[in-house]
Amino acid sequence: MSIEQTQITQESCNDTESVIEAPRYSCSLGGAYACVLETTGAIPVFHSGGGCGFAQWWALSLGAGEIGSGRTGGANALCSSLLEEHVVFGGEKKLRSLIKSGIELMNGDLFVVIPGCIPAIVGDDVASVVSEFKEQVPIIHTNTSGFVGNSYDGYEAYLIAVIEQLLPKIAPEKQNDLVNIFGIAPRQHVFWGGDLQEIKRTFEKVGIKANILFGELEGLENLKKIPYATHNIVLSPWLGIKAAEKLKELYGTEYTVFPFVPVGPKETTRFLYQVGEKIGISKETLKSVTETEEKKAYRLFEFLGDILILGMPSAYYAVVADSNAAIGITRYLTNEVGYLPELVIITDTPPDESRKTIIKELTENIESDIKPEVIFEVDSHKIRNLLKNRKFMFLLASSMERFLAAEEFHAIHLSVSYPTWDRLLLARSYMGYRGGTALIEDMVSKYAGPM
Repeated sequence: MSIEQTQITQESCNDTESVIEAPRYSCSLGGAYACVLETTGAIPVFHSGGGCGFAQWWALSLGAGEIGSGRTGGANALCSSLLEEHVVFGGEKKLRSLIKSGIELMNGDLFVVIPGCIPAIVGDDVASVVSEFKEQVPIIHTNTSGFVGNSYDGYEAYLIAVIEQLLPKIAPEKQNDLVNIFGIAPRQHVFWGGDLQEIKRTFEKVGIKANILFGELEGLENLKKIPYATHNIVLSPWLGIKAAEKLKELYGTEYTVFPFVPVGPKETTRFLYQVGEKIGISKETLKSVTETEEKKAYRLFEFLGDILILGMPSAYYAVVADSNAAIGITRYLTNEVGYLPELVIITDTPPDESRKTIIKELTENIESDIKPEVIFEVDSHKIRNLLKNRKFMFLLASSMERFLAAEEFHAIHLSVSYPTWDRLLLARSYMGYRGGTALIEDMVSKYAGPM
């Protein structure tokens, strides 16, 4: 299927006349909040109405694989709890008081002020208030009023705030084996924790140190390492590129876009060679590691053969997921398992210039005569209608499609995208040499039984 034949239908989120039913993301405040929660030692400071942070607690905990809110999130999060009077008179005084008491009461390595819609509407000078405390503690603020974007924008806003407000203005000396990883948004990408750890483990085998910004014990320390990296890796066709561009502008750090999280041996090897070439890892080292890892992965895959052949050989499937997850899963199931892609619905909000790349990765680079139709859509009602009258035996999607799959589409369902509330996801990963096997384990476990 050509790019011209592939449908692009997503409504603009800026279109005030459109109403989106149950979109697969939060507001920008939520995206930044998730980043703060997963930066160990960071303290979120909401400058918003009390309901903003509390709503995000449910969205980013229950919807992101049933994980909790941690030590500083949920009911423990600091919030200015703005009321009607602050809409009239502003909330700077209350924010100042909140930060002061928060510093006294909470032991944190980094305080992050996350403004909501009200401060932006009334014109609170959040930057000025935050600057009053910079001599006391590391503190930054984000540009995250809800109407400026969704949770993907909040991820970018957090990274830009870190770069502009926390890092040095002069480029430090580079560490030749250090790379930063961007493009995997905490909690929004439901396998974020496991994927980042698997990237770190895989890179270590070829002598690359991956600077993981989220989920590591060294939260603030890893943020401060960002300018020391010799290269930046963006694992998304679009998310994280703004941060990478900013770092290139400030520190001259080049970056590579690998537009999806690689799943399985074939794509992981390609990923390692692409990164290794950029930072000078010898081909001998890469070959030694990749051949060993491939043998291990394919040895495990040998034992999947019987159930795949006897259970559902050459099955049609559909995917409803964010772009970097959807591409990786589709490429693995088609190119290595031999399943047949019927439909891929992309549920994040890539800009127009990134969509041709996504379509190319899902059609031209698919090793099958069967090419999926690729549709960009965030509206849950429209997604449901798009799935009707399709031929697929597997539906890899969010928990919102769980009951539809069984009752309406008569398909086997597996949650692989946000929101996921029917499985607990702490360190599960489909990334890397082991990831393909993990994915097939989860899919087959949905129907395996006595033969």
